Amino acid sequence: MKITKKTAPSPVGELTLFTVTNDKGASVVLSTLGAGIVEVNVPDKEGKIANVALSYANPADYMADGPCLGKIPGRFANRIDKGHLEVDGATYQLTINNGPNALHGGPTGFQNRNWEAEELPDGVRFTYHAADGEEQYPGALTAVAEYHWSDDDVLTLILSATTDKATVVNLTNHAYFNLEGADAGSVLTHKMKIKANHWLPTSDSQIPTGELAEVAATPMDFREPKEIGKDIKADFEALKIGKGYDHCWALDGYKKGEMNEGAVVLEAPESGRVLTVSTTQPGVQVYTGNWLAGSPLNASGKSYEDYDGVAIEMQGFPDAPNKPGFPSSLLRPGEEYKEVIRFAFTTK
Repeated sequence: MKITKKTAPSPVGELTLFTVTNDKGASVVLSTLGAGIVEVNVPDKEGKIANVALSYANPADYMADGPCLGKIPGRFANRIDKGHLEVDGATYQLTINNGPNALHGGPTGFQNRNWEAEELPDGVRFTYHAADGEEQYPGALTAVAEYHWSDDDVLTLILSATTDKATVVNLTNHAYFNLEGADAGSVLTHKMKIKANHWLPTSDSQIPTGELAEVAATPMDFREPKEIGKDIKADFEALKIGKGYDHCWALDGYKKGEMNEGAVVLEAPESGRVLTVSTTQPGVQVYTGNWLAGSPLNASGKSYEDYDGVAIEMQGFPDAPNKPGFPSSLLRPGEEYKEVIRFAFTTK
């Protein structure tokens, strides 16, 4: 494994970008800004290597971008209803930054911080120390994002955290994928399979109701491979609210601490590339890039358009702190939050 690095200026100081290249020449590019995935360069069915993770041309443009491209949002990814958080009887009011709700840990969150970095033999370990009270969350929290790249084109992300005071944690990666190539246009012809019999219906501000609904006989059914665009314009209230898919599915077979193999499979019809995502997390938020238009310029010198990428965000359930029936997001001193996401790239 070969690791090279370069630096780039940004509003939060000098960024470091690491390129991790395997024996076959496939590589990932990782940034200290938000501990982000900048590129994933993998072969298609003809062996041609290209980047399949949506990327901006300027490394500094990842700062405070709307799509949260490739980065690790935190300390609580996704939405918390009205920013209301209660931990051990104490109430905290989080910053409202998404309609009436708190999203991705706040306006700055973890995604817009310049993380510390340490090279590993096969990847990079990023660390961020969040102060007690940062973004109004309780507890000084240390978050670690450890990426490992393999010779068979598997990117493993190990997310962990510890705290000195009871708090909540929900970490994921917000990369957007287009398996035809990062700048190839719409992903609506990609086929996707989600190992889930249930999804989480939401209010019109995209807060889960607490119900787990059957996917059967709805546009949310991806139990068999289906084109992402097949039902995206269906007369279905959930899809109208978000202008497409931006929902959480409850993964079948979830057991805390155990790897759920093949939770989501994404296939591109032309390139033959296949992405299989496995995880220890209970849910997956699939977001079809419904609001990508107007994002910073990519390597092709253009802004992405809506639906040019799909984010497959393995995570805990949205608004879990306010939903006692959901898997708990609570973390206490002496405990370790630890979750794994594995992105395996193959062809067919």
